Amino acid sequence: MCPTVADDVHIKHMFTKAAEWEMVDEVVLKRVRTIKLLPENNKRLRFLTKEECQTLVSVCSAYLKPIVITALNTGMRKEEILSLQWDKHVDLRHGFILLDVTKNGERREIPINQTLRDALSKITRRLDSPYVFTDENGSRFKDIKKGFNAACRRAGIKDFHFHDLRHIFASHLVMVGVDITTIKELLGHKTLSMTLRYTHLAPSHKVKAVDLLEGRLQEKATIQKLYSPTKKELAV
Repeated sequence: MCPTVADDVHIKHMFTKAAEWEMVDEVVLKRVRTIKLLPENNKRLRFLTKEECQTLVSVCSAYLKPIVITALNTGMRKEEILSLQWDKHVDLRHGFILLDVTKNGERREIPINQTLRDALSKITRRLDSPYVFTDENGSRFKDIKKGFNAACRRAGIKDFHFHDLRHIFASHLVMVGVDITTIKELLGHKTLSMTLRYTHLAPSHKVKAVDLLEGRLQEKATIQKLYSPTKKELAV
């Protein structure tokens, strides 16, 4: 397994504490501190086709299936999904999920499409728990990594994490032509630059853009031609 940025930080912290406890010399600590951290990769994009998404959902365990459907149709983070409460966040009547405080400290409203509505409607709501997704004892799930990894293996999908479902949501929105600002709002990104990484998945949007411009200019030229008065009409 390759070391991560977190591993680097932890190792440096271990040596700092070791120096405080006089287990290593200050010289060693200074050398450790000069080591550069690994660059953090926040641009990992793992893409699944529509067929792969359908296969993944179909092989999920009963408890996991609505959770994965929620991720694919909202782009919500795992903790946001597992923390969902019926009365506080979910409004099936009006068709939206309201996240009061997100990772960025902002409110976010996410529409519920028909696929998600069907999935949520099939969940038996417990009287002893406010949470949407609960185990057989009514407790909210803390982690679903084991079950999700098992589903990926059954689907034949490798090198895939739950957070990648958020990327799938954004990627497919781009590919069907949804504007990048709307995707930014749905994902809850603070800056547009965080969302722009998905645009490479839809190179055709540039073609569509110039085609729209061409149509606009041609339309304008046609209107001018049809309604420009002649010298005779002006004289009248």
